Amino acid sequence: GSDKRIRYDSMSSAHVALAFEGASLNSEFLYPLKIIQTMVGSWDRTSATARNAGSKFAIDASSMDLAHNFSSFNTCYQDTGLFGIVFQADDNKLEDAMFYTLDNLVRFCHNVGEDELKRAKVQLMANTMKGLDSSAHVAQEIGSQMLAHGRRMTHAEIYARVDALTADDIKATANEIINDE
Repeated sequence: GSDKRIRYDSMSSAHVALAFEGASLNSEFLYPLKIIQTMVGSWDRTSATARNAGSKFAIDASSMDLAHNFSSFNTCYQDTGLFGIVFQADDNKLEDAMFYTLDNLVRFCHNVGEDELKRAKVQLMANTMKGLDSSAHVAQEIGSQMLAHGRRMTHAEIYARVDALTADDIKATANEIINDE
């Protein structure tokens, strides 16, 4: 691992990207990592639902005023991927924001709640369907599935794969992708 730090002491907030090598399109960790991304979610303190966020990290960020916003990302390529979080935090909250960011990511290695997992599965499937509202998104989905599986998967097959995931699958994925990396 490595990092790149560029300091601008004249700025009152920091923009941070924390990334890990993620899953490739044909990895066994593809769908569990999508679930982890959904469980982390995204959040913005100016949002109407800021104090009523669904993810544990969003609740932490909101209740402790850790950051201005954050979002998780999970980009998959044919032979590798990139998973992580980007956030903006005030300079006097940066240490706390980093602590809670890493704490929430490492938590998936040890503790995944069943209710949290169920909510993430439903949300992932809803986001998948919502993403098919344009021909560009459909073409992207077809291309990704052709690279990953050599064929287009039906939505029922995708739902079945996501629905079959257990808390142990999420923990195993987090241990592979996040723990000690």
